[in-house]
Amino acid sequence: MATLTTSGRAGLAASVAARNIFLGVGAGSPLWDDAGTPPESISSSALLSAIGFRKAAQVSFVLPAVEGAIVLPSGRYDLSTAQTNFLYLRFTLDFENASTATIRETGILLDTVVQTGLPQGQLFFDVEEVQSPGTLYLLEHVPAIIRTPATRETFEFVLTF
Repeated sequence: MATLTTSGRAGLAASVAARNIFLGVGAGSPLWDDAGTPPESISSSALLSAIGFRKAAQVSFVLPAVEGAIVLPSGRYDLSTAQTNFLYLRFTLDFENASTATIRETGILLDTVVQTGLPQGQLFFDVEEVQSPGTLYLLEHVPAIIRTPATRETFEFVLTF
């Protein structure tokens, strides 16, 4: 029987880390507010109602650590200088990004392509500024997040390969 090795998994993580990684945020459905967030479907290929896309602020290899500095619902992690099969992603919506939107869904997208001619250094892109959202890697329905221009939301994930 063939086994996908830890080093092979780390190689897969490295190949994902080298890609253009974005967080998509979407409005989802207002019906979810009363019914609770519905389960995500494995066959989903896009957000239900995309609002915009934020380029990853940090992509790093991590390792599980009992006293790790990165604390997520999935556990605690520390940064690793070596390739691992755990990939940490951090995205931060700045004050003006989707500043009056209600977010009910997030997704990690690979190989997002933005329109040409946009300002250098721009990190958040409205739907009309995106040529192709890319491949939906992960989808999460979240309790409604009501954005205001006075807040910055940070989204963190650890992908396990």
